[in-house]
Amino acid sequence: MTQSRDRRDGPNAEGFHLPQIARVVRAEDLTWQDRLIEIALPQGRELGHRPGQFVQVSALGYGEAPISVSSGPENKESFDLCVRRIGNVTTALHALQPGDPVGIRGPFGNGFPMDHLVGRDCLVVAGGIGLAPLRSVIHSILADRDRYGRLIVLHGARRMEDILFADEIAAWQRDPRNEVLLTVDEPTTEWSGHVGVITTLFPNIEVDPANLVVVAMVGPPVMYRFVILELRRLGVGNDQMFMSLERHMKCGVGKCGHCQIDGRCVCVDGPVFSGSEIMAMHEAI
Repeated sequence: MTQSRDRRDGPNAEGFHLPQIARVVRAEDLTWQDRLIEIALPQGRELGHRPGQFVQVSALGYGEAPISVSSGPENKESFDLCVRRIGNVTTALHALQPGDPVGIRGPFGNGFPMDHLVGRDCLVVAGGIGLAPLRSVIHSILADRDRYGRLIVLHGARRMEDILFADEIAAWQRDPRNEVLLTVDEPTTEWSGHVGVITTLFPNIEVDPANLVVVAMVGPPVMYRFVILELRRLGVGNDQMFMSLERHMKCGVGKCGHCQIDGRCVCVDGPVFSGSEIMAMHEAI
């Protein structure tokens, strides 16, 4: 399967170089370092993103950072960003309150091939903060659940308190059409679930490779190498795997060169790549 590219043809196709001044609708802490920010564009404009795409977010007076959209496109009036506090810009974004302005450019890049997933099963493999962009895939499936097959979500975090969207995960688990498995690396006395890296969850699932069209993965690059080995053991081919390489992005339009991998710009040619593409990019993982 060849990955179809999501080009800049959405409702905000004209807004790729100058930020739109949007407003924060809602902000809440998810973990000690992650904050969910709901944003609305001016004049009720729709972002028009696809699951897996990202936006360039400006903290006015501090700078700009690329952040994946965490909500599905079914919500036309606003969209979610999950911001991890790691530097000056993200610290400034954490301080935003409802009503505050924020600059938005995008959406950028291509997304996960959702059209190919209709009627098929989907395995979502999320390591740590990787659940934030993959939440957009999950929301898209849940918004029209009868069109899709099984939804299997594997999520690994360092500690129990690092698990993102804990309340939502509990709701996903209550739907018998979903299989959601969690694991942590460092258990505490409060944790009674699985312990180990995310690949140790694979023996607990069964998949039909012939019906598994998309394996969506986001996480640290080292995770991909071992997850790919597990998927091959299950009989999943490279063209059935799709993963996001969100690293070192700066301008969003392929001009600065910060995110080049083997001559390809992640912000333009990605951030989502198929397994076949990844195998040809020797510097990727």
